Amino acid sequence: HLNIKTMMNFGNMGWGTGYWWMGGLLMMFFFGWLLYILLRRNPNDNRFRVETVYDILAKRYARGEINKEEYDRMLSDL
Repeated sequence: HLNIKTMMNFGNMGWGTGYWWMGGLLMMFFFGWLLYILLRRNPNDNRFRVETVYDILAKRYARGEINKEEYDRMLSDL
């Protein structure tokens, strides 16, 4: 059975009324951390870079798959 004292103290159960700001503080910390992670990402990171035909041609030349004349001819064709 509920009496008037129980009904008045219903909001004070659990964490209590004085600690509600901690949840907001934790959420602000989490979103700030997420923003920091997203903004500090290196723009020169090769994981998200699309390889161009010039990059492929230069790698083939560096690996020795094509010689200097083929490289120059293919480069001029591009």
